[in-house]
Amino acid sequence: MKENTIKVGWNLENTYTNLPDILFTAIDVNPVSNPKLVLLNDGLATSLGLDSKTLASKQGVEELAGNRVIEGGIPLAQAYAGHQFGNFTMLGDGRALLLGEQITPSGELVDIQLKGSGRTPYSRGGDGRAGLGPMLREYIISESMHALGIPTTRSLSVVTTGEDIMRETVQPGAVMTRIAASHIRVGTFQFVARWGTIDYLKALADYAIERHYPILMDKENRYLLFLQEVIERQAALIAKWQLVGFIHGVMNTDNMTISGETIDYGPCAFMDMYNPKTVFSSIDAHGRYAYENQPNIAAWNLARLAESLLPLIHEDQEEAVKQAQEAMTAYPETYETYWLTGMGNKLGIFNLEEEDIWLIDNLLRLMEQYDADYTNTFRLLTLGKVEDTVMFGNKEFDQWHEKWQARLEKQDVSEEFIQQLMQKSNPVFIPRNHRVEEALKAAVEKEDYRVLESLLKVISNPYDYNTSYMDYIAVPPDTSGPYKTFCGT
Repeated sequence: MKENTIKVGWNLENTYTNLPDILFTAIDVNPVSNPKLVLLNDGLATSLGLDSKTLASKQGVEELAGNRVIEGGIPLAQAYAGHQFGNFTMLGDGRALLLGEQITPSGELVDIQLKGSGRTPYSRGGDGRAGLGPMLREYIISESMHALGIPTTRSLSVVTTGEDIMRETVQPGAVMTRIAASHIRVGTFQFVARWGTIDYLKALADYAIERHYPILMDKENRYLLFLQEVIERQAALIAKWQLVGFIHGVMNTDNMTISGETIDYGPCAFMDMYNPKTVFSSIDAHGRYAYENQPNIAAWNLARLAESLLPLIHEDQEEAVKQAQEAMTAYPETYETYWLTGMGNKLGIFNLEEEDIWLIDNLLRLMEQYDADYTNTFRLLTLGKVEDTVMFGNKEFDQWHEKWQARLEKQDVSEEFIQQLMQKSNPVFIPRNHRVEEALKAAVEKEDYRVLESLLKVISNPYDYNTSYMDYIAVPPDTSGPYKTFCGT
């Protein structure tokens, strides 16, 4: 007897399977013993053309857990390589499955991927599973980034598996469904450049261009233009990270997308006290991916993409290197433009001048000197409550404040315009580290999701200056201690 199915709204393509076989391995799903839906992103589901009610049904949960293949899906694990902490290695989806690409109601094509779905040929001895805590962390942080207006992958759901896994401790297993513009990484190009042919490299590049930069397809030397576009998007993305104090924690080349989205929320967190050397990752012993290093690491990663594309940029190696190097020289200025413009907006300055760099640099220097909270300092400046900052009363800060006020008065705009600009640029809420840990602890240890749901509600509206959720603004008393996050693999 044919099994009855209900219509969730899936409308899958499988365009990635048209690429050379070297780029993926089609595999069966790895069922779990007792899947249970614990989080479902209703708003995201609707935007994808999916029905939340049917997603939450028994059939829907089985699909989200990897117990059942979504209609039209062809599960596959993607192959890629990457420089991990500077060391090049062969990688691939060791605990993830790409199910296909959903055609949304707006005609967009987005990847549907299960994370924590079990072993693949790229697991390298791992179990291919994921813990509940790390999957919930990714859900929280990625939704916060989305609300902040930062390009990011997103989480559709988290399903517990009914099975325990062993990491630092024994913890409940979980599968997350991740949505992305695509999962094509700098490391994907590195993989093909090292182990594929030029024809394979061309096929991958054409696929990436057609999917993310279609306007380039008919352009002369589209591969150089493609590199330039990726550089532009990454410069804009990293500037947005820096402007809100986000620290990715593991900026390996396999964790940088060519679409310009933030991906792979492992040992990530937001900075409390402003300190450029802040590192949260337990595995980043030497601070390679510290807050202050993120812009330069992005440039380093992009240089690896440029190297991979050399055979396509020009048939003459010397000329290809020259053109790629010229493209790369644009990154520092492009990043700085995004960064300075963003910092100007945070200070209510809409038309940046040379003298404004002094205002930015000296504010950050004073914030570091006085252990000022990054987010709250800009929030207080926005509200005009300088007396509540830890720097108030200091002579240097008072002089800085006078110069800042004089600069604002030079602008031919109203005070209301300036405040609106600042309110749009300075979030009230970020997922504070202690709040995230509190939510994860309640969910993982007590199966209590109320704390997490409250946190999600607050961070979904990060620029709400009429808030009554003042508890979520507070910094914990022990914030000066070394907060550590873990990768989860």
